[in-house]
Amino acid sequence: MTQRINYVQQSPELFKKFFELSNLLKDSTIEESIRDLVSIRASQLNGCGFCLDMHVKEARLHGERELRVHHLATWRESTLFAPRERAALAWTEVLTRLPEHGVPDELYERVRTQFSEKELSDLTFEVMAINGWNRANVAFKTVPGSSDKAFGLDKANLV
Repeated sequence: MTQRINYVQQSPELFKKFFELSNLLKDSTIEESIRDLVSIRASQLNGCGFCLDMHVKEARLHGERELRVHHLATWRESTLFAPRERAALAWTEVLTRLPEHGVPDELYERVRTQFSEKELSDLTFEVMAINGWNRANVAFKTVPGSSDKAFGLDKANLV
């Protein structure tokens, strides 16, 4: 795969602001393990190889179990995810795919049993951010692994 354009170089100020949002999310009410799962699952749904590669490596560096990463594509059938994680994954999927008639009330109510209003707001920003990154990297065919050294992901020892 050949990258189309380097959007970081072409729009440095916009990239900087969007990157700042992503960094702010690290201090949100959503725990790191759920942020990792959300980023991986949205990247799977969007077919973003760059982000999938990056977030799998980050999850490994954060101590995520390899089997859980493998089970993300079929999380509904897996016994490896807690109710709070399942709610986050369901929220990620509905916001990533945005059904024609919006988010169903039943799903919203189910997710609200696991997240406070503040947490749900923070989770929504997390999903918004990863979907934005996915769209930029899919549009411009950013090469998976091309930023590993810059982000310290080479330490994940995944080749």
